[in-house]
Amino acid sequence: MIKDAPNSRIIAGTMTWGSWGKQLSKLEMIQLIEDCFALGISTFDHADIYGGYSTETEFGVAFKESQISRENVQLISKCGIQLLSENRKTKVKHYDYSKKHIIWSVENSLKNLKTDYLDLLLLHRPSPLMNAEVIAESITQLKEEGKIKSVGVSNFTPSQIAMLESYFKVDANQVEFSLTKPSAMNDGSLDDCMINKRWSMAWSPLGSYFRENTEQVVRIKQAMKPMLDKYQVSEDQLLLAWLMKQPAFISPVVGTTSKIRLQKSIEATEVKLELEDWFSLLEASTGHEVA
Repeated sequence: MIKDAPNSRIIAGTMTWGSWGKQLSKLEMIQLIEDCFALGISTFDHADIYGGYSTETEFGVAFKESQISRENVQLISKCGIQLLSENRKTKVKHYDYSKKHIIWSVENSLKNLKTDYLDLLLLHRPSPLMNAEVIAESITQLKEEGKIKSVGVSNFTPSQIAMLESYFKVDANQVEFSLTKPSAMNDGSLDDCMINKRWSMAWSPLGSYFRENTEQVVRIKQAMKPMLDKYQVSEDQLLLAWLMKQPAFISPVVGTTSKIRLQKSIEATEVKLELEDWFSLLEASTGHEVA
């Protein structure tokens, strides 16, 4: 969990709020921020790269004009990925975890988000050239200056996290995890979060269910049919309930901009799947019964 912050179980993912998706106007973004907060969603997930390095700025302008106080929300952002973008002079997509870049990137995110601190900074993806000692120097400085409260990673393996932890504490890991992509349960990622009491977050928590019509998705839909009436839920709620039953106490990063679907996401936290139903959905996902 974010230190000293009452973060919400459901996290609002902002990746598609701007030019990478809905292209919300300032007024629409203000309304969405206030809708999230009214529903009890107080944690917002960002990355410097979202919208080609533009969404943080748009969010910051909207948040400043909202009716919500900074101390009542938690802001997450990420750094490390260098995209090919008209907003950067990058020649090739790469990762940069130099001390200079990490500190500059955080300070830039703070300026864009119009805040003095991040509740959580995530290193966005692992680099084969990352130096844990250098990263630790950056993190130490940023914490001492009050610019970040906690630090975590996204898409890192347990061994990569262990390497970082030889120099500093890693508070969180955000991984891809869903019923259509359940591998984090088997590759050690969620085990590592539980063992080390890291906050586990899942990006793309609905997986490919609504995007593809694969054999896997067809099997899951068939398995879901009797459960939709049994639990009086929608498909997206059942997908989230399945994910949240996992004992790592995962926080789904929900990317919808629909108030109705946000409300459904909150309601999904109260759905208690029975054990055999959970395994029926897992079997549908993998295509075979457990060993």
